[in-house]
Amino acid sequence: MKFATVNTSEGQLYGAVCEAGFTALSPAFPQWQTLRNVIEAAGLPTLAQAAETRAVTHPNDSFTYAIPVPNPEKIICVGVNFPDRNAEYKDGQDAPPNMSLFPRFARSFTGHGEALLRPPETPQLDYEGEIAIIIGKGGRRISQVNAFDHIAAITLCNEGTLRDWVRHAKFNVTQGKNWDSSGAIGPWLVPFERADQLDDIRLTTHVNGALRQDDRTSRMLFPIRRQIEYISTFTTLVAGDIIITGTPTGAGARFDPPRFLVPGDEIIVAAEGIGALRNTVRDE
Repeated sequence: MKFATVNTSEGQLYGAVCEAGFTALSPAFPQWQTLRNVIEAAGLPTLAQAAETRAVTHPNDSFTYAIPVPNPEKIICVGVNFPDRNAEYKDGQDAPPNMSLFPRFARSFTGHGEALLRPPETPQLDYEGEIAIIIGKGGRRISQVNAFDHIAAITLCNEGTLRDWVRHAKFNVTQGKNWDSSGAIGPWLVPFERADQLDDIRLTTHVNGALRQDDRTSRMLFPIRRQIEYISTFTTLVAGDIIITGTPTGAGARFDPPRFLVPGDEIIVAAEGIGALRNTVRDE
């Protein structure tokens, strides 16, 4: 079962996605305004049960996708989390003992099928294919042993980056990571039920049909269990929070010359068991 937030002629709705289209479920659950509220109430199994008895309400091409959790309290991204990605920096350093982290704001993301916006201030819009996890059960100082018990769902992310703007300051990359609609999350949430949904799955990014990124989650320098443990040490994770878990080598900035995104490009981020997130590019 897959759950999404979509925009329709009746407004924004959440519900289930199947091959034929979208089944609106939000009208049947007025106590849950958004998928964040559903997750807070551990309500995904209830939605799944309801979807089994309902027909498609919106056929394909009658709706557009929004980011699945439209109002997360926080989005935390993990940087430089694959071995070859660390080597790209050519600084002679081994993997650091602790992970690099930075925040993103919800409005910096758009939904599946929508265009990423290249701003007029810089042409250096780049792609980063990643897996994102949605926290279901909040907590502080969560152990690695129990970390997966705190995940409600998984999805995909294109963590678009304005490369020159991440170098504007000495210690932070925030301003290069938060341009409006510079990245995407989606298309949908897949409920997380088993460790093998994350432990060793293939993640790829294609640009205009060409494979640019290709790696497996088992090669992460900081596995997802460790990410949850480390992040929850300094901040309380709450239901609906999103952790974006790191991108493999192969981003456009690492080519010689760099291959930044231009209007008309198509980027597809895909992972086993989750699906494919597709976006184009246009100038803002």
